[in-house]
Amino acid sequence: MTKDDIRACFLEELTRVAPDIDPETVGPGAHLQDDLGLDSMDILNLVAALHARLGIDIPEDSYPEIATLTRAVDWIARQLG
Repeated sequence: MTKDDIRACFLEELTRVAPDIDPETVGPGAHLQDDLGLDSMDILNLVAALHARLGIDIPEDSYPEIATLTRAVDWIARQLG
């Protein structure tokens, strides 16, 4: 899976969790909570969706690694090997 594939996947799951977010407006450094307004339940739902779709575990101490689009794509790419 390429980083572009991961980016598309992340944005798809993000917009399923928060349908009011336009994926075209999500910048690479936009913070999920501070900039996009996700709350802790939204983050948990996103983590569960990414786990179901990609088969990766995202432990709570790794949540900062998925806090922005760029960080998430890089972290997920490392997890997928």
